[in-house]
Amino acid sequence: MSEAADTTAVHAAENAGDTPPFRYTAAMANDIEARWQDYWAEHGTFHAPNPTGPLADPSHPRFGAEKLYVMDMFPYPSGSGLHVGHPLGYIGTDSYTRFKRMTGYNVLHPMGFDAFGLPAEQYAVQTGTHPRTTTEVNIERYRSQLRRLGLAYDDRRSFATTDVAFYRWTQWIFLKIFNSWYDPEQRKARPIDELVAEFEAGERPTPDGRPWAELTEVERRVVIDDHRLAYVAEAPVNWCPGLGTALADAEVTAEGRSERGNFPVFRRNLRQWMMRITAYGDRLLEDLDKLDWPDKVKTMQRNWIGRSVGAHIDFPFSGGALRVFTTRPDTLFGATYMVLAPEHPAVDGIVPAAWPEGTRPAWTGGHATPAEAVASYRQFAASKSDVERQADAKEKTGVFTGAYATNPVNGAQIPIFIADYVLAGYGTGAIMAVPGQDERDYEFAEVFDLPIIRTVQPPADFEGKAYTGEGTAINSAAPHGLSLDGLSIADAKAKMIQWLEESGHGTGAVTYRLRDWLFSRQRYWGEPFPIVYDSTGLPVALPESMLPVELPDVEDFSPRTFDPDDADTDPETPLSRVQDWVEVTLDLGDGPKKYWRETNTMPQWAGSSWYELRYLDPDNDSALVDPENERYWMGPRDRGDVGGVDLYVGGVEHAVLHLLYARFWHKVLYDLGYVSSREPFRQLFNQGYIQAYAYVDARGVYVPAEEIVESDGRYFYGDQEVSREYGKMGKSLKNVVTPDEMCEVYGADTFRVYEMSMGPLDVSRPWETRAVVGAQRFLQRVWRLVVDEQTGATRVVDSPADSETRQLLHRVIAGVREDVDAMRFNTAIAKLIELTNRATTVSAAGAAREVVEPLVLMMSPFAPHVAEELWRRLGHDETVAYVPFPEADPALLVAATVTYPVQVNGKVRGRVEVPADADQDAVRAAALAEIADHLAGKEPRKVIVVPGRMVSVVV
Repeated sequence: MSEAADTTAVHAAENAGDTPPFRYTAAMANDIEARWQDYWAEHGTFHAPNPTGPLADPSHPRFGAEKLYVMDMFPYPSGSGLHVGHPLGYIGTDSYTRFKRMTGYNVLHPMGFDAFGLPAEQYAVQTGTHPRTTTEVNIERYRSQLRRLGLAYDDRRSFATTDVAFYRWTQWIFLKIFNSWYDPEQRKARPIDELVAEFEAGERPTPDGRPWAELTEVERRVVIDDHRLAYVAEAPVNWCPGLGTALADAEVTAEGRSERGNFPVFRRNLRQWMMRITAYGDRLLEDLDKLDWPDKVKTMQRNWIGRSVGAHIDFPFSGGALRVFTTRPDTLFGATYMVLAPEHPAVDGIVPAAWPEGTRPAWTGGHATPAEAVASYRQFAASKSDVERQADAKEKTGVFTGAYATNPVNGAQIPIFIADYVLAGYGTGAIMAVPGQDERDYEFAEVFDLPIIRTVQPPADFEGKAYTGEGTAINSAAPHGLSLDGLSIADAKAKMIQWLEESGHGTGAVTYRLRDWLFSRQRYWGEPFPIVYDSTGLPVALPESMLPVELPDVEDFSPRTFDPDDADTDPETPLSRVQDWVEVTLDLGDGPKKYWRETNTMPQWAGSSWYELRYLDPDNDSALVDPENERYWMGPRDRGDVGGVDLYVGGVEHAVLHLLYARFWHKVLYDLGYVSSREPFRQLFNQGYIQAYAYVDARGVYVPAEEIVESDGRYFYGDQEVSREYGKMGKSLKNVVTPDEMCEVYGADTFRVYEMSMGPLDVSRPWETRAVVGAQRFLQRVWRLVVDEQTGATRVVDSPADSETRQLLHRVIAGVREDVDAMRFNTAIAKLIELTNRATTVSAAGAAREVVEPLVLMMSPFAPHVAEELWRRLGHDETVAYVPFPEADPALLVAATVTYPVQVNGKVRGRVEVPADADQDAVRAAALAEIADHLAGKEPRKVIVVPGRMVSVVV
């Protein structure tokens, strides 16, 4: 039977005439849920008061209370809406914040929408529908779905990154970054005017040593622009002609194609906006230690930043010097060749007209001249993604440039190659190749028959090729007196760096794998830059009074002409065709002049890099956020605390880029004095995924999961047998189940309880529609404790509960408080089910109020609608949202009795219950009496009493 058919069978009884009139059915649940959602909206139940401003409310029950700020990573509102995997984290944070609100916290739990980006734009290209139209329709669908789940958001604080009132402040932050520079001595961003003042005062030398006053105005602007945290540069990018835009690394598949649309992606240089995130590399690393984040996420960020300590070394050649960075300067004696990235700017200047005498044929790639060889290899390398180029298993390819450099430590002439395993965007785009100590260099040296010199002594039993382990330096002495032989790697590094600096051939250095943030997209649906260009072609920041710069309407959302398979296709952005918007006459303080607007837009990451701040003060027109509101919600708790959102929940797929970019923006704002917190997110929690079965026919095509019929362990789509596989739920796998379906068939509370009870929140779990009915039956049992299904009357009694039930109640209260506080929702629900079962077995004459009321309150974070309904039926007028969460009586948490299993010769032969304070003699006597039949008159050789645990009898 298919899951759909099974669901129909389960609920057939609800449509039958013999269903009790007041039974808690899906129909009743839907009615209850709609009424309480209306009530919450009408009364602003989940509004969180600010300390100041229009959202301050001194009459609110939590005004001035201890705060708790909880955020979900906000969704992109796609046209397909939510499936049951999407709200897993949202329901988790909702359950947690409802609990915390009941324990006295002023809880801020908002939700917004990350709404710029390619999906809406691609849909606009295909249909001509304006992206804003599509986006706003999708947002309303999401809001409707989220409301139906009963999520307790402060709806006054909701926004989309596409709202002009929001992206005005995104542009404002960009201007602050553009008008700042990073002072490495103070280790912070400072206003650019302070840098200008230092140049003017002669406190800082100009790049060429001339006095500041002797520089032309344009020369001064170029010098200042080179220091800005946001700057324009020619940069190698992932260029996707098929989408008409550059892509971030994360948007490119391992096959070198765009994640969206599956178009080819090429590496090429484009003039782009960049953000100098590398200046913050050390601070981004240091503050990771102060964050309560999963270790795996911290490790991913550390690896992405990739701090390396080593040296810059200059290799002279006929036209100058090539600089490399290496973490192993101690191996310089083993550098037998150099490799440049094919895109390296120095390549064109070093290529001779003809091959040098004695050039090996294998080095030329079969080309008559070095120029032909380099051009051909560059074309070959451009067709590959960075992932492909860096693959360890890839066969090493390259070509000789025809030029030689000098190894500075021993004067050896070493050939210069270009090869695709060296990337222009990493390090200096050039390496010194030491095949004796590096596996990739060794493989390359084997292919091209290059010398291999070991500079570290491997163990006697080493039989490999390149040796990368510890050892002492060998083959590392020069005629001029430098010798590293016999030194450890650490000592050899230090001595080599000292020699490089004293001889002028290099310096000690720290570098990062982290690259500056590529911040341009050649598309329409993004934030416009608040930048214009004057007649010099240099960027000019617009004054804040001219914000926002709004997107103009365009007739064509796509690149006008492009070949999706041609890397040389030039970008033509949709904005560049709106001439009356691009060309403007503005008075920026020195009279009306003609300017040209920036026609790229910001990446989708922009809005999500600061949205946590806008939730705090969403209607503030005069400031990004009021300082008092920011300090209250995000300020540090004590001197060593970095501050930030108290709990941020989202998928691990955002572990690096989004979180790194948000941390960077936040640190700039902190340096400039706009926020009091050093970090945006104090605690991070990664929820798991909901996975589901998918079904594939003989062609390898996915077929709809809801139409599958199971028979004797085999699966059929119509008459065709199909195979089953397991993976992430998604539209492409045709295995999507929507929360709308679940709410219709079971009710939102049942759906919420099921998702929270499936397993630990941080672990992926399988979706099983048929199992949802278990959560529904639990809620039905709670309902029956309060409501007579035939009459609708309340059936609780005011007589006290029996002692056993009372003790269980208080153990459950203590356990649920502990579990929910630690976000162990599945175990909390299991305890509530245990209490419900106990109350059901002893409620023939009516359940005791002292049990039922705490049960309803404890259930409310998970099933808030039915909890509100039952709370009203129990005679209360207030919403459960602010009723204090039950507290356990410590006296009732102490067990009155202890049950001891009694073993005879290792086998349990009985159990005995004794008072918890019974001494060992009493326990021994009770145990022997319990197993008297097994002893058959024999005297035990030994009786061992393990206090509180067991009695072992040896006969």
